[in-house]
Amino acid sequence: MKIVIQRVKSASVKIDKTVKNKINQGLLLLVAVEDADTQFDLDYAVRKVINMRIFSDEDGKMNRSVQDIQGEILSISQFTLYADTRKGNRPSFTAAGKPEFAKQMYEKFDEQLNQNLPVKTGEFGADMEIELINDGPVTIILDTKEARHG
Repeated sequence: MKIVIQRVKSASVKIDKTVKNKINQGLLLLVAVEDADTQFDLDYAVRKVINMRIFSDEDGKMNRSVQDIQGEILSISQFTLYADTRKGNRPSFTAAGKPEFAKQMYEKFDEQLNQNLPVKTGEFGADMEIELINDGPVTIILDTKEARHG
């Protein structure tokens, strides 16, 4: 799994020009799945997202997690994180998980996150418009493959 984690003051997702979901302070997650992902990847990603200390404490140090601040999560599926741009000018997306598997893993990821904090989502496979106010900005890329190969 690849996840772009963005600390936000607010974020929303629109489908067909209608707001489907929105959050206030918390995390916007752009989530991509590959066919090699397993339960290990899900568990690792959920643990990292929930516990990552990227929110400021009273001294201005990034010392608090989204859970600590009782923040919100907006999770968006985004297979394009697996774009291969090495050849030509048109990205290849063959490394992205097959749609049925990717949808299943993405939904499991959201369900596991939801056991810790409420999670709002976009719609898998939909054409979505995402608006956000990035806080910091703080943007972190999490690749569970790195943990698998330790």
